[in-house]
Order: sequence, then C-alpha cells, then structure tokens
Amino acid sequence: MKIIDFHCDTISQIYNYRNNGEDINLRQNNLHLDIEKMKKSDYMLQVFASYIDLKHDKNPLQNCLNHIDLLYKEIEKNKEDISIVYDYEDIIRNKENNKISALLSIEEGGVCKGDLALLRNFYRLGIRMMTLTWNYENELSYPNGYFYDEVRNKRKGLKEKGFEFIKEMEDLGIIIDISHLSDDGIYDVYNNTKKPFIASHSNARSICSHRRNLTDDMIRKIGERGGMIGINFYSAFLKDNLTYKDTAMIKDIIDHMKYISNLGGIDVVGIGTDFDGIDCKLEFKDSSNIQLIVESMKKNGFSEEEIEKVFYRNALRLFKEVL
Repeated sequence: MKIIDFHCDTISQIYNYRNNGEDINLRQNNLHLDIEKMKKSDYMLQVFASYIDLKHDKNPLQNCLNHIDLLYKEIEKNKEDISIVYDYEDIIRNKENNKISALLSIEEGGVCKGDLALLRNFYRLGIRMMTLTWNYENELSYPNGYFYDEVRNKRKGLKEKGFEFIKEMEDLGIIIDISHLSDDGIYDVYNNTKKPFIASHSNARSICSHRRNLTDDMIRKIGERGGMIGINFYSAFLKDNLTYKDTAMIKDIIDHMKYISNLGGIDVVGIGTDFDGIDCKLEFKDSSNIQLIVESMKKNGFSEEEIEKVFYRNALRLFKEVL
C-alpha cells in the first residue's frame, strides 16, 4: 500500500542532533523515519515540516531556513531515491520513476513575522503547506487552548494579518494547515477561504478530549470543503488519560479513522503521523512497520478502496486541487 504522510518533524530533529555534535542523516538513522524505512514501507510522499518553537528558538526565521537548507542537502545526496516536489505533476512523475516525493511545510506561521514578502519567499523555496501557529500566539492568530473570552467579549481567532495570510496562501497554492490553531481560528479559516484546507496531524475530540483535537462540527466542515484530517499517532491525542509514557496502539488509531470517516466521510481521512515530533512508544515501532496498520484496517472492516483513500488517494486528490 502506497503511503502519503502529512506531517513529520524528522528534519528538525536531525538538525538539532547535528547541532549537538551527533552524526545523523536522512538516509538511515534511529529516528521514526528515514529513507530506508520509507522504502521498506512503500512511501509515495512525506511532508517534511520545519518545526519552530518561538519561545526557545533565538532566531526562528534563521532556524527555519536552516531546516530547509538541510533537507535540500540531504535529498541531493539521495536523489536516486527521493526528490522535492512543488506541484501535483511532480508527485506523479516521481511515482512513475519509483522515487519518494518530499513536500516542504512549516509548523509555525510566526516565522514569517506577519510579512507577506517572507511568505512569498518561502513559496519560492518550495514551501507548499504551513500551520498558522504552533503552541504560541503570533502575528497571525492564537493556538489551540484559546477560546471565546466572555468577559472581554473577544474572539480568539485570526488576527488581521492572519486573514491576509490565508488569502495569499490560497492565491499562491500553499495548503493552509489548521493543526495547532484555536477553535475560533479554525472557523475563521473555514468562513474566509474557498479551497480545501487540512488539519495535518489532529484527531477527534469526542474520542480524546485533548484541545489539539477537532470537534464533530469541525470534522464535518472540513469534509464538506473537501479538506482532510491526518490521523496523529501520538498517544496523548488518541485516548483520554494517556500520556507520552503510554504506547500508541493501532486499535486507537483505527478508532479515530472510523469516527472521523463516519462524520466527515472517508474522503476526509488521511495520515499525519507526527513521526519524530512525538515521544511516546509505538506499537509498530516506526515508519518501517506502518503496513501493520493497513492489515489491521482490513481486519476492522475497511475495504481495499477505503484503505487506499486513507493512505494516499485522498491526499493526491487534495494536492491536485490545491497545489
């Protein structure tokens, strides 16, 4: 089964390890994901995020540029197996040439400092997806955990710059990623855009009440728009009362797939592992064994067509429409 994964933090992890003096690369490593693991699991495309922590990165913009530079260099070393893609045609060409596709994203819109020129320059560098926030307020919006403030009668959604950014992202062909965005912000995106958008690594709040997950209404609206939700493999987003110390189980992942597909339709469900951005143990260990989820889906009543949609066909449809 081909695989398209909407989110991993692998390149940021490699960058951090190298800064600490460790010899680590994208070809083969001890992280959740590398090229050899992806080849074993028949990956079609991996979205590589530049994950930025605004509070702890002394120079967020520079770090983001360094992540992008590192990914380009690693892919150049391995160009016989993997290639960066900029549009749908690139993805299909790589598939025909038996190459893995790498699509670039940013996990923290604050690196743009509210400057549309920086957004456009990131597009020129190959960025094709971006979250508006991570876990902190920035020039664009508020993150998960900010709710309507009844005392001040103030919504905690997109700011003025945020509305400018989502318009420019749609015009450019950068996929708007609402994972980590506040509830009000998610509705602002829905009400002020026309194209499909995604929650690259989020689950269902009705199953697991973590604020990073999506309400039933959000799931339905993303489905109505033709958007997608990448199922996150982090234990704390899968089941209430689980933490990073608990093992992420395949059964819990499939529970979210079932619930979200029942609400928003099978076309809304995708994969958003959050590999190398999560610190829990995985029942299937890492990306080399992700086909175990496919086998479990078959045993849990998913048809071959439904499994193909979840693992790559839904994503291809979205990429064709938006990129």
